Amino acid sequence: MSAGASEKRKWPGVFRRLFSRRWWRSLGLFFALIGPGIITSNVDNDAGGITTYSLAGAQFGLSLLWILAPITLALIIIQEMCARMGVVSGKGLSDLIRERFGARVTFYLMIVLFVTNLGNTISEFAGIAASLEIFGISKYVSVPCGAFFVWWLVVKGNYKSVEKVFLVACVFYLSYIISGFMGKPDWGQIGRAMITPTLRSDPAFLTMAVGIVGTTIAPWMQFYLQSSVVDKGLKAEDYEYTRMDVIVGSFTVNIVAFFIIMLCAVTLFQQGIKIETAKDAALALAPLAGEYCAWLFAFGLLNASLFAASILPLSTAYTVCEAFGWESGLDHRFTEAPQFYGMYTLMIFLGAAIILFPDMPLIAIMYYSQVINGVLLPFILIFMLILINDRRIMGDYVNGKIMNAVSWLTVGIMIVLSLGVVVTSLI
Repeated sequence: MSAGASEKRKWPGVFRRLFSRRWWRSLGLFFALIGPGIITSNVDNDAGGITTYSLAGAQFGLSLLWILAPITLALIIIQEMCARMGVVSGKGLSDLIRERFGARVTFYLMIVLFVTNLGNTISEFAGIAASLEIFGISKYVSVPCGAFFVWWLVVKGNYKSVEKVFLVACVFYLSYIISGFMGKPDWGQIGRAMITPTLRSDPAFLTMAVGIVGTTIAPWMQFYLQSSVVDKGLKAEDYEYTRMDVIVGSFTVNIVAFFIIMLCAVTLFQQGIKIETAKDAALALAPLAGEYCAWLFAFGLLNASLFAASILPLSTAYTVCEAFGWESGLDHRFTEAPQFYGMYTLMIFLGAAIILFPDMPLIAIMYYSQVINGVLLPFILIFMLILINDRRIMGDYVNGKIMNAVSWLTVGIMIVLSLGVVVTSLI
């Protein structure tokens, strides 16, 4: 039999295996189990994140683009650990921290996280206001309407319905990818920037680097991901699908970040245009990349802000309630989990109300909330690494040597960057 005939006989077998019932069943199971990883990662491209990425591209061009590659690897490893702890233990991260480190440590950690998450929530409502101001809608209309929408969505829904809405919101991040291509970049130049690390010691550069890491790997993400894995009811036997969910989410969030930094670098930076917010970026893009590009950028900001304005208060509610042993979860009614829904409502009310005050330093709140995320992250990672290596909790699912090495390296790098920001600012 000829080689050609042999190949012809092989291919039908390949297609049979590819489209076998087992394959379709596995694919169907994957789509049934995805959600926490993709949602958690994508919501991190929130108003503060988009602002940080826009500033990075506009102020430093393509010089910080390379940092997204190691961040993606670190994000996969960190998020995978959270997902693994969730499916194995059946408990949220703050719940495990309380059991392992005691109530006093947990109490002070919750205070810091609440304040940090409040700053992040304020930045989301600032993003809602800024994005709709581009279309001529006052913040005194957009912010209350946005606040009511995200409150109603969560309070009146259950886990499955809320998750479906969040997954649809993830799709709209494509607007940034489309607008990136509309900027007509030089892909050769971008490729060189991706493989050529640029390091500087000045405070502005270091602060921006910490901000990028902080907005991409935020402390609240670890708490929300693990809590949503538990709330979804995922178990150890679902681990492989949950891990794939995390990997897909980690790649998509950084692809979007890549296009935002790249677009602002090849347009605003090259033209010497200074911006302070993502709104400024959207308006400045119109004469450089076209009106449709600016509209897509603004729409992406609105979607990201509404998305995150739902998730961040939800993450805070999960975290605080688990820490103090209160009932939590979207499948509970308001009367069954009053502290959970009360915390969610409080975060939305405070975040929206503060934005409506005149002369609020919104730029500083949006930017430095991401920097605080970056400074707080190493401490959260230390808690996680101690927990993930505790066989009493994880059994045979403890970290391997490579996972521990990369995780501790991430902690070390973040500590060095954070100290670098403090030291260079004082000099």
